[in-house]
Amino acid sequence: MKSKISEIQIVPIKPQDGLVGFASFVFDDNFYFSSIGVYTRPNGGYRLTCPTRKTSFASLPIFHPINKEITGLIEQEVFTKLQEVYERQ
Repeated sequence: MKSKISEIQIVPIKPQDGLVGFASFVFDDNFYFSSIGVYTRPNGGYRLTCPTRKTSFASLPIFHPINKEITGLIEQEVFTKLQEVYERQ
């Protein structure tokens, strides 16, 4: 079964240290993911960062993709939506 990304939301913000917005989406009609940072890359393009929780000892991931296939799918869909948002502005 192929994984599916839907209901993608992009919230642009005033750029700050490369951060240009936040993304959220529904994965496989079962899980909602939010607070994903959208950053510009120094050489062009974008990258995504998943939220973490900081403790006194470490920064722990709240969630993140576990393989390149899923990472690529998420990036492709989110970046497509991001481009649509920027074209409307």
